[in-house]
Amino acid sequence: MSAKVLLRSSALFLSLVLVVGVMKSTDVVAIFDEAWIDANVRGQGLGGWVVFIAGGMVFTAVGLPRQLVGFLGGYAFGLAAGTGLTLVAVTLGCIAAFQYARFLGRDFVAHRFPSKIKRIDRFLSGNPFIMTLLIRFLPLGSNLATNLAAGVSSVRATPFFAGSLIGYLPQTLVFALVGSGVGIDPWFRIALAAVLFAASGAMGICLYRRHRHGLSFDDEVDRQLDPVSESVSNPGQE
Repeated sequence: MSAKVLLRSSALFLSLVLVVGVMKSTDVVAIFDEAWIDANVRGQGLGGWVVFIAGGMVFTAVGLPRQLVGFLGGYAFGLAAGTGLTLVAVTLGCIAAFQYARFLGRDFVAHRFPSKIKRIDRFLSGNPFIMTLLIRFLPLGSNLATNLAAGVSSVRATPFFAGSLIGYLPQTLVFALVGSGVGIDPWFRIALAAVLFAASGAMGICLYRRHRHGLSFDDEVDRQLDPVSESVSNPGQE
């Protein structure tokens, strides 16, 4: 292993240890909730926007659920502004994880897992914008794993980020709707969000099956999608 790879892998390991230590010592998951939003974001003007975007970026960059950020965005800012600010936050989190992997882990991970990186390269390289959209629309898979894998691959950054931004929209809108205080019955709002979430997931599955052209980025996701995809494509069949 070259000195460059060793240095980057050491930095990667130490930074991961630091992140885990900070999360355990501060209980970051517990504090990023409605009470935290009330104290630090709601009614704080532009400063509240900045705090929310920064918190949401860090929250998603380390692999915590972006759907929770969408819920809290809707709670803090309402449906429209909450959706928009959440998209900014989670896309910045995507960029941070991608660049983190590309800067610190690319050579090391590619050396250790060449076949996996080649698969990601094949899946994304032909049309990274469209193929990233397909991944983001799916109701399965790990957001963090996708960001890191893309970072250590040779995929171009700009279309990956653009595809992620647009691909995040359906689920972000759904969870911002759940969290928002729009003037409709809360149970109806939750039911509507559930229907929209199911519809966006079904759309993602259909698009993935139709446009991946035999490529695969994750065997486990494909195994989970196969029976679901068949039932979506052929609802009248058992």
